[in-house]
Amino acid sequence: MPGILLGDVLPNFEAETTIGKIKFHEFLGNSWGILFSHPRDFTPVCTTELARAAKLHEEFKKRDVKMIALSIDSVEDHRKWSEDIMSFNQDKACCAMPFPIIADDKRELSVLLGMLDPDERDKDGMPLTARCVFVVGPDKRLKLSILYPATTGRNFDEILRVIDSLQLTATKKVATPVDWKPGQEVMVIPSLSDEEANKLFPAGFTLKEVPSGKKYIRYTKP
Repeated sequence: MPGILLGDVLPNFEAETTIGKIKFHEFLGNSWGILFSHPRDFTPVCTTELARAAKLHEEFKKRDVKMIALSIDSVEDHRKWSEDIMSFNQDKACCAMPFPIIADDKRELSVLLGMLDPDERDKDGMPLTARCVFVVGPDKRLKLSILYPATTGRNFDEILRVIDSLQLTATKKVATPVDWKPGQEVMVIPSLSDEEANKLFPAGFTLKEVPSGKKYIRYTKP
């Protein structure tokens, strides 16, 4: 099955969406992007996910990340489903969805991007899309790919945390350690010598001593 690997340029596909026809690269412009797929409209887990994503829209916007979802039903179904999604955190639908949903009813885009789940099928025996997350940089290259099965909902707080890490490490020669959150110390990448690290990081760095005696765990402030 075709798919997209880290570092690949995502195709500049055309698609029908809830805001009309788009070309993917033009939709992103010079921004970061997140494309996340859903197995089907009017399904419980997908509805909770999209409601959470809509609630976090401003957080993605602060990070200059354009959001777009994909599901294998029609634009008409997406628009009707959007009312359920936007009402999930309210007593009634309060407003329009803050990002578009791609209609991939022929599954062409799901196949192209390697999004189909081989184990989950609809009533007609057709494969459903898995819960894919693609984070795309301004250069249109894939920076992150997370694949969840159809039965497991995503954690959008974790996706925001990962985007913070990606954007930080795209501009600085650092890596983020386990459970890192914005504002916490980061790690100097191993390819930098101590001399180079001291030049790049005026505040210096701290070394974590380990039994091997190797000096490779170095922390600094972002």
